[in-house]
Amino acid sequence: MNWTAQDTTALLDTVERFAREALVPHVNDWDAAAGFPRALYQQAAHIGLLGLGYPEHLGGTPAPWRARNAVSQLLARRTASGGLLASLFSHNIGLPPILKHGSPEVQAQVIPPVLAGEQIAALGITEPGGGSDVANLRTTARRDGADYVIDGEKTFITSGVRCDWITLAVRTDAVNKGAGGISLIAVPCDAKGIERTALHKMGWHASDTAHIRFDGVRVPARHLLGEEHKGFRMIMGNFNGERLAMSALALGFAEACHDEALAWARERKTFGQALVEHQVVRHKLMDMRMRIASTQHWLDALGDHIDAGDEGADWVANVCLLKNHSTQAMQANADAAVQILGGMGFMRGTACERIYREVKVMMIGGGAEEIMKELAARQSGL
Repeated sequence: MNWTAQDTTALLDTVERFAREALVPHVNDWDAAAGFPRALYQQAAHIGLLGLGYPEHLGGTPAPWRARNAVSQLLARRTASGGLLASLFSHNIGLPPILKHGSPEVQAQVIPPVLAGEQIAALGITEPGGGSDVANLRTTARRDGADYVIDGEKTFITSGVRCDWITLAVRTDAVNKGAGGISLIAVPCDAKGIERTALHKMGWHASDTAHIRFDGVRVPARHLLGEEHKGFRMIMGNFNGERLAMSALALGFAEACHDEALAWARERKTFGQALVEHQVVRHKLMDMRMRIASTQHWLDALGDHIDAGDEGADWVANVCLLKNHSTQAMQANADAAVQILGGMGFMRGTACERIYREVKVMMIGGGAEEIMKELAARQSGL
């Protein structure tokens, strides 16, 4: 389909209504309850949110990255809840490897029910003690007849407690201990031998996050994604999309902090004046706007590049740097907003308090700042 600016406007209008009616009134309760109803997936699917960017024959709606980034940004700005959005859209990191590298049969089995909100998909990369060192992961998958037998552990897995499918990074080459021995497999989470434990976190309270153990889990060999031992490059490519989406979310959270701080500064009076009448507060607000504007322009430029098919080394380097820049903007704006709100900024229920707690996972997830700088340097030939 030929996507137009009018399509984006109509989509954002729909998303705005959905956020206002179905999400915002419940965000604080879901944060306190450490979860949200599973029925929300079907509500989001009903308006086409879960299928954005996926082909029609699998139940999706093809859409450019520029529009998808705008949706992520808007949802983050309105809900101010990274935990909600991380779990509700965990399929956007779990399904792309299946879409790009899975067989038509596996795609048809996994993707349509997830996009319909009937099932949940997750991505399993991180291991205890492993972090960003993907090349040295230890979870193994050995071939046994028509199956792979999986043993190992994953941790910090978003949607890991209740996911129905997990795109799992495993070591299929017992001899090659580096990047060359890694594969990706689509694992059904009702398979025997999977044990899941919920994790408790500083932020992202509404997000389902798990530690998962695999003990002799048998998965049909046809669930292998792409070629055996070629999964490392697939994982790295998948990270690029995740980091671009995280940048859009971070920008939306930075905007949410500015929105709340500005509204408070206009209403709150100290020493006979509204806060916004004090120069020091106005300057904080202008610093926040500056960070938002720079991030917005960079995000839009990179969205345009990927929509044009430009995903070269320079684009990858810029995505890494944008991920750092956007999360730093989020962090700075959260800090400034809490300071402007004063005691209220320390109270649960304010957007900036929740974002302040959640910013660190945004700066670590998808690749920590230090990893992003090193990867950008290497992509730049340094």
